[in-house]
Amino acid sequence: MDTLRVRDAKDVEEVVRAAIANEQPLEIIGHGSKRSIGHAMATNAVLDISALNAVTSYEPNELIVTLQAGAPLADVLSLIDAKNQQFAFEPVNTAPLLGTAVSGTIAGMIAAGLAGPRRIRAGGARDHLLGAHAVSGFGDSFKTGGKVVKNVTGYDLCKLLAGSWGTLSVMTEVTLKVMPKPEAERTLLLRGLDDAAANKAMTAALGSPFDVSGAAHLPKSAFRAKTDGLGDIAGQGEAMTLLRLEGITASAAHRAGSLRELLAPFGTATLIEDAPSCALWATLRDVLPFAAGGALGAWPVWRIVCPPASGAALGTQLARETGGDVIYDWGGGLIWAALPPKADAHAPVVRACANAVGGHATLIRAAEDVRREVDVFHPQAPGIAALSERVRASFDPKTILNRGRLSRGAC
Repeated sequence: MDTLRVRDAKDVEEVVRAAIANEQPLEIIGHGSKRSIGHAMATNAVLDISALNAVTSYEPNELIVTLQAGAPLADVLSLIDAKNQQFAFEPVNTAPLLGTAVSGTIAGMIAAGLAGPRRIRAGGARDHLLGAHAVSGFGDSFKTGGKVVKNVTGYDLCKLLAGSWGTLSVMTEVTLKVMPKPEAERTLLLRGLDDAAANKAMTAALGSPFDVSGAAHLPKSAFRAKTDGLGDIAGQGEAMTLLRLEGITASAAHRAGSLRELLAPFGTATLIEDAPSCALWATLRDVLPFAAGGALGAWPVWRIVCPPASGAALGTQLARETGGDVIYDWGGGLIWAALPPKADAHAPVVRACANAVGGHATLIRAAEDVRREVDVFHPQAPGIAALSERVRASFDPKTILNRGRLSRGAC
């Protein structure tokens, strides 16, 4: 396979134009950390942007960072952490789940658009993407957005790039909003709740005035052991419901006390503070109980988004019908499901459950032979599919970029 390594946006333009002229689709990669998500692409040429890895500018006082698209995510997180700042949407590090050695690039983070537990309060990757420079499937560079929200007029095209999986353009530079890290973090832990009771507890917490920034539930499980990154609090796979509060120390402590009183009907909550709390939510963000190197490493993993009120029933049904294991995040609105190996990854059951509540499911981890037979991304309704295709064609009419990644038979 030909690998074309670019040094700047001009190189990207030339590679894309040559690909158009030769009718040769391109696979776009940075570090290739998420290469196993999606369908095999119809190409034998790779456009490698990993050399576009510089920090263009970082203005901590303005809460803005501008980066070349191939900047390593781990390095960027270290850079902003040194200034006590963070990406508020908590980007998921897919490396443990997929069994890769690296956490990927900034462009990969945006193209995948996978946000962590704070998504319920802070929004997703697209909400923190202020601007981008990219090269379209016409081979032309374009700029969208700016360094402040006020600069955005007309269509805010950079939002389309988030979650597009590299099918609309090749990003070369992005500007992102960063936020101060909270001074303190408190997590309330309830033990032993079933899925329905946990859903009610999370709903009560999220509906309270206490500004909850994370709400997750791990059901009782025979598959999870203490070694899954949960430390000693996991017990022997017992059910755990977790609620996070962040802010200045006095505020976080006061709100934790008030929330504990509110949740008293569900049991007595244990308090976990600061560093152990941070480690716990990082474990949930990166879905470490389903890590490739763990007990369920050979199982397919689905990411299901649904209305939070429907989450408990959906997850319970899915676990019962497949014999799998589930984890709830976003107050029940996000379900990670590890299901026993099967040729179709239990796709009919998963999609039926998701469709029944108006949700959608993505097959995040599965062997290549499974992904050849199963739709990785949720099939869209005809009207939405037609609109999506019109948007894609307006960026890349010849389907040069990541052809076939999003749908089977699109090669």
